[in-house]
Amino acid sequence: MNLLPHRQMSHLLKTWRMWQMGMEAAPWPVSGFYCRKFTTSNSLEPDPIEIHKRKLLLWFSHLPQEEKQFGGFFSPETMHVDPLILETDAEERAGLLGSPFQTQTHCNRSVTVEQLFQHTDTWSDGRGLNVLIYGAVGTGKSTVVRKLVLDWCAGTTLSHFQLLIPFSCEDLSQLSKVTSLRDLVSRKYLHLKKHPLLSGEGKQAKDVLFLFNGMEKMQLDFRIGASELCSDPNEGLPPSVVVVNLLRKYLLPEASILITTRLSALNCIPQKYVTRYAQIRGFNDPSRQRAYFTSRLLKQSDTAHNQEAQDLVELLYLNLQRESQLAAACFLPSYCWLTCATLHFLRFTNTKAPIRTLTGIYTSFLRLNFGGEVLGTGAGTDMPIQEHQSSLMLYVVRTVGKLAFEGVTYKRTSFSEAELEQWIGGKTKTDEELHQLAMFRTDVLDFFLAPSIESGKSISQDLRENNEKQYVFAVPAMQEYLAALYVVLGENKSALEKLTKKVSVAIGQASEDVNALVNIFSKLIPLRIFAVFNLLKLFPKLYEKISSLNKGSIARTMAAELFHTEDSYNEDVLDQVEQNLVGVHGPQQQQYSERQPFELYPIFMGGLLHYGNRVLLQQLGCSIQSTTVAQITHAIRKYLVRELNKPQPPEELMDLLVLLYEFQNPRLTAEVVTSIRAIRLTNIRMTSLKCFILSSVLSCTPASYYLEELDLSSCLLNNDTLQMLCPAFRHTYNLNLQFNTLGPEFCSLLRDLLLDPRSVIRSLKLCDNPLMESGVQILVEALPENQSLTNLSLMHTGLGDEGVLDLAKRLQQHRRLQELNVAYNNIGDDAALLLVDACREHPSIQTVHLYLNPLSKVAKQSLYARGVPRSHSGQRVKVLASVTEGTDLSENWRPILNVIRENSSSWDQQHVIQQLKVFLEDLEWGRQQQQSLWKRLHFRRVEKGVRKILKMYRNNLPPSKK
Repeated sequence: MNLLPHRQMSHLLKTWRMWQMGMEAAPWPVSGFYCRKFTTSNSLEPDPIEIHKRKLLLWFSHLPQEEKQFGGFFSPETMHVDPLILETDAEERAGLLGSPFQTQTHCNRSVTVEQLFQHTDTWSDGRGLNVLIYGAVGTGKSTVVRKLVLDWCAGTTLSHFQLLIPFSCEDLSQLSKVTSLRDLVSRKYLHLKKHPLLSGEGKQAKDVLFLFNGMEKMQLDFRIGASELCSDPNEGLPPSVVVVNLLRKYLLPEASILITTRLSALNCIPQKYVTRYAQIRGFNDPSRQRAYFTSRLLKQSDTAHNQEAQDLVELLYLNLQRESQLAAACFLPSYCWLTCATLHFLRFTNTKAPIRTLTGIYTSFLRLNFGGEVLGTGAGTDMPIQEHQSSLMLYVVRTVGKLAFEGVTYKRTSFSEAELEQWIGGKTKTDEELHQLAMFRTDVLDFFLAPSIESGKSISQDLRENNEKQYVFAVPAMQEYLAALYVVLGENKSALEKLTKKVSVAIGQASEDVNALVNIFSKLIPLRIFAVFNLLKLFPKLYEKISSLNKGSIARTMAAELFHTEDSYNEDVLDQVEQNLVGVHGPQQQQYSERQPFELYPIFMGGLLHYGNRVLLQQLGCSIQSTTVAQITHAIRKYLVRELNKPQPPEELMDLLVLLYEFQNPRLTAEVVTSIRAIRLTNIRMTSLKCFILSSVLSCTPASYYLEELDLSSCLLNNDTLQMLCPAFRHTYNLNLQFNTLGPEFCSLLRDLLLDPRSVIRSLKLCDNPLMESGVQILVEALPENQSLTNLSLMHTGLGDEGVLDLAKRLQQHRRLQELNVAYNNIGDDAALLLVDACREHPSIQTVHLYLNPLSKVAKQSLYARGVPRSHSGQRVKVLASVTEGTDLSENWRPILNVIRENSSSWDQQHVIQQLKVFLEDLEWGRQQQQSLWKRLHFRRVEKGVRKILKMYRNNLPPSKK
């Protein structure tokens, strides 16, 4: 009876509130307002679907943190490349346990997501379609979903659906409260709370598409006894029951549904509830892979490295076309991402980008693919997942990581099917463990391991005879990363360590009970028996001692793997990583040993101790305790310092710098680097990343630390990399930059470095860099104010007479220079004489190098005479213009010939041959002037050495170093 008045009152109150809202917002007079007010208010009311599209666009356009590896220049639209999607039938789905790396193409049956929602004759009774898309880990399911939502928001695909409602099954699996479909939608999309398309009335739901991503995370049960039937969108039910009724078509039967899931969960949804099946097959051909690499590496806002990026993409494509192991790995789009992220890190590192490490890239890669993933116990079971089995990533470490560790230990990269069965299967006992193992093999194993492609690679004779199929890690570095993770997580414990840990934990948990028992039994039992109870208290300390010894063994392993002397012929580890990705082009280096060096293994172990990586691993269920980090760090410091007391090849020294950089521990880095007195990186290809690493490592040292020598000769340096190295240059006394093809523009940077009051450079070697006259004119501007330089080498830098004359004018303004090398600079007689005169008047210059310049015999005689000071108080200036000094041999003939011998490959052979002939003329003339037989024999000996070098030049052979 009172219901009607109540409704009328509610209507009046609602009308009054709307009128008040209109009054506050109305900019016009109140007269004549009613008629226009409500019409205007309704017309300006925002459309919930438009709000929905804007919010979806915002949410799904958000890039994860890992995408910042590429500098933040990309958007999902520019990065996306469609993977191959194949519609499958029942027979094909029956053989899903095969490797997803099988790359058969079925172009005639490839479909798009939009084509999957085209109604068929067998499903035309007015009900919506249920489409199930499945695929292995890393094939691109989540990426397809993201692009699909963005395209729907933009109106470019599935536009016949007015409403698209995406759900994450991981989020739904966490909900424990009973809820209705309407509340489930409004919980995430509040603007759709009262939308009529979800009311269930009429056939409005035909314009709705539900999207459930990652259905394997929900344990759906389609039995009537476990999930009751429901057709009311407002009825409260568990979320899994709501989803089951949607799939059954009891709830909103006109709505369509798109489900994505992994292979192992394919049969969790009965076939009668699925209209169409489609499998995501990844990038089945090199063209898709190249398109992905192009979108990642080329489309940058910074075009400074555009040509380098184009060359890099071409190298990648050539490697893919050769059906390399990389092509097999990049069948999975996830590995395309890893490849791009690694190459971007190796090639395009700059000082403005955030700090990135190779270990961080691999950890981020695993977080992208396995973040939040757990290894379930199967549908329909109520058995709780044990804590040590819950994390899928931890399961990976204990199985695949164990295999990787064994491979690294015994220097192996390929494994047979029998070995996979042994290491991955292990000793399983319960049905639950068998079920988890089956899921793991179906969903995850092929993500890490791929069939070996043996093209151009040698395999052992035993494997060739047995014709046994071999498997390798999809990316070689992944084996070393997982092996390092296996060790750092402490999974390689001995039986004694495992026993003592269990006893330790048990006693720790029951310490109060043990103490109570000890107090009671101490009054009742003899002293000898009582001593047994006191032994129990020793176990925690015993375990701690054993644990610390284990951390020491980890440190010893890292040092031993890093400083393998037999691996010194290899290139540094960063070049090895790049060659694994882009291939080796041109003549391949001779393989001195079939045993793999595995130099990344210790570097990854160091990088995993960094706090940032430990945080990411914690999210994956892999916890590295701070005490473990402290113990390993303490031990590795001692071993690194000990090894650095021995001379190391440049490649091994570069690897050490990479290890310290991956550690990201300034204190440890400072303590290790301060034990180094010289860094010699001769012939190392110093990329921008390596220069950044060197500069970063040296920046950790105290201001009082200086290197005796920093040798960067023949390192392919350029202006960009030199900018990164400037902080490192301030930490060295002797700087060697020979053979780097540095042009005149480099001299401005070097001038500023010499003018820096913090600079302590004493010796500067710039030989074989085309500085030219213009560059030297810029460089000598720093001489008046520089207070540290004592040795300047400008040999073969294109000075010419003008450059030498300008240098001679500036010499008197720099009072500390002791040695000047301007050999092989096309200097004539007059310029050489003026330079020696300037050096003779200089208070500290002792030696001038002028050999390999076109000087006449008269000029040489005059140069030696002018080297003698005018007054007895002055010092003699040693002039090195030939292997002779007048009628005598130069005491420096051996260093002169050594310089010519060492630079034979880079100098103009015709010019050197001509100068060697001049040396022979000088030697013959000097020998003829000698009366002493002994001196003549000495001239003959030097002449024989010159003729030997001359013969080698004429035969165009690399001269020996003897």
